[in-house]
Amino acid sequence: MGLRTLLRRLPIERFRHPPPVVAVLRLSGVIGLRGRRGLSLAGKAGAIERAFKLSGLAAVALAINSPGGSPVQSALIFRRIRQLAEESNVPVLAFAEDVAASGGYWLALAGDEIYAEDTSILGSIGVVSGGFGFSEVLRRIGISRRLYTAGARKAMLDPFLAEDPQAIARLEALQRDIHGSFKDIVRQRRGARLKGDDETLFNGDIFTGRGALANGLIDGIGELRGTLRARFGDKVRLRIVDPEKRRFSLGLPRFAGAGGEPGASPGELVGDLLAGVEERLIWSRFGL
Repeated sequence: MGLRTLLRRLPIERFRHPPPVVAVLRLSGVIGLRGRRGLSLAGKAGAIERAFKLSGLAAVALAINSPGGSPVQSALIFRRIRQLAEESNVPVLAFAEDVAASGGYWLALAGDEIYAEDTSILGSIGVVSGGFGFSEVLRRIGISRRLYTAGARKAMLDPFLAEDPQAIARLEALQRDIHGSFKDIVRQRRGARLKGDDETLFNGDIFTGRGALANGLIDGIGELRGTLRARFGDKVRLRIVDPEKRRFSLGLPRFAGAGGEPGASPGELVGDLLAGVEERLIWSRFGL
C-alpha cells in the first residue's frame, strides 16, 4: 500500500478536530477520616493537578459521593479545584451520586454547575459535633479524673469530666463561625440561583435531588455520562483521572504483601477497623 493511499484512509478529520476530553475526578468517602480511608487534600492533590493538565481538556467533572466530614479538608479541596479552574479557564461540573451532604455539598460547590439524580441526598448545610461522656461511669467505679492544665480552656469538653456550660457555649460559638463560613460559600457560588430562604437552606436539613433543584442548590437532574454527552457530543472522551481504590476488607489480616514485602502493620489494621466503624456511623445518618 502506497503512502498516499494510506494517508487517504486515515481519519484526517479526527486529527484536525479531535473529540473533546473531560477529566473525571472521583471524590468519594468521608472527608478527613483518620487513616487511609479518608478523603483529604493530601490524598487528592496529585489527581486534581493531573485532571487540569490533560490535553484537549474541555471540562473537569467531579463525581461526588460523600456524607461530609472535616470542614477544613472540605474547604482545602474546594479551594484547590477553584484555583486550578480559574488558572486554566476550564469549567467544572459536579455530579452528586448517592450523597453530597454537608462537606460533600461543600465539594460540589466547586462546580460551576451541579447535577444530581432524583433520589440523591444533598444539603445538610450545618455543623455537628459529637462525643461521649464518661464522668458518671468513673464516679460509680470509684475512679477520679486528675487533669492539670495551663490555660482555663485547655481541657474543654474532656469526656471524663462533667459538662461545663461555658465550654458548651464556646463550642457553639465555634460551630456558628464554621456554619457562617459554609453559608458564605453557598451564597458566593450559587448566588441568584438560590430559591429557598435562609431558614430552609441553612438549618442542616437534607433534600432529594428534586428538592435541591427546587431550592436552587443544584442546576439540574442528570447523571455524569449522559449530561456530558449531551453537552459535548457523543464522541466526548471521559478520562477517569483517579480510579476509586478497592475498599479495605474486613477479612483475615495480612501482615505481608505479595512476595513477602511488608504489608499493613498491626497498628494500621486496627486504625482501618476503627475508621471503618466511624465511616459506617457517618454514612448511616443518610440511610446508607
